[in-house]
Amino acid sequence: MSAINVGIIGASGYTGLELIKIIIKHPKFNLAYLSNSEGGSTLGELHPSLSGVYECDVVKTDVDELAKKCELVFLAVPHQTAMAYVEQLMEKSLKVVDLSADYRLPQGIYEDFYCPHADAQNLSHAVYGLPELFRSELKSAKLIANPGCFPTSAILGVLPFMGKRVDGSPIIVDAKTGVSGAGKKLSDNTHFVNVNDNLFAYNPLTHRHAPEIAQKLGVNFDEVNFVPHLVPITRGMISSIYIQIEGDFDAFTVLSEFYKDEKFVRVRKNPVDMKSVAGTNFCDIFVKRNKNVLFISSAIDNLMRGASSAAVVNANLMMGLSEDLGIPDIAYVP
Repeated sequence: MSAINVGIIGASGYTGLELIKIIIKHPKFNLAYLSNSEGGSTLGELHPSLSGVYECDVVKTDVDELAKKCELVFLAVPHQTAMAYVEQLMEKSLKVVDLSADYRLPQGIYEDFYCPHADAQNLSHAVYGLPELFRSELKSAKLIANPGCFPTSAILGVLPFMGKRVDGSPIIVDAKTGVSGAGKKLSDNTHFVNVNDNLFAYNPLTHRHAPEIAQKLGVNFDEVNFVPHLVPITRGMISSIYIQIEGDFDAFTVLSEFYKDEKFVRVRKNPVDMKSVAGTNFCDIFVKRNKNVLFISSAIDNLMRGASSAAVVNANLMMGLSEDLGIPDIAYVP
């Protein structure tokens, strides 16, 4: 099989950088187009960490030029920006993996939490990019909506136990994430003097990832009680999840059986940690039962399993490749 030419729109951000790092080492993907909103630079200038490792031009995004060079495109741009590109890319019969939120939710729910949707016609074409739920659909997809980082950790943690959960009972997700999840743009919350030596919740019970969690788990929005926290680390995410359950079963056995064939979910006998998944596509999950309550702890790298490595797994499936091809699996430890 010849190399597959791919492009990345949105080379400047953290997820764009992680995509680049994976793709330049990928055995089947050839990075043929790299762009951002300004252009006029090189990869080494944009990301000095890659200077001398891989050199190419970073151009101002031009969909017509991209379409001449690529058959697969990654969109590493914010929500609302992505939908304008998707419409053009789909018209040119390119395959698209969108890392934004623009195609993850039905139109009404999306507009309640984000903004008016300008490309509703393609919402029906999008496949939610969680292989553990939609692997077969991803293999024939032309547009993949890459999941959010918080929803990935929460959904994978809760999913094996949905059949054991007391119907209608609250799903409590207490999540902690590194500052890179907020992107490069500075805000009061992510300013060094605010984040350093600090820990705080933000958008408690109203965060826009909550409807994504609820929608993919098939529950009502008000059943998901989601509270994210920002912690003073660069990357990583842990979700501490609490659900009410019924029935006589061993939670560790249920979890292990559910994920026994999944390459990128590791069931742990001890509580999980962020460091062990840093730089990888793994989701590590631990569970413990106390009578009729389950504590589930799920750890991912927010930039990898929560964004860029997950996007390349989805692209592998979309292009008929083994889903683990070129995917990092050695953690940044120590």
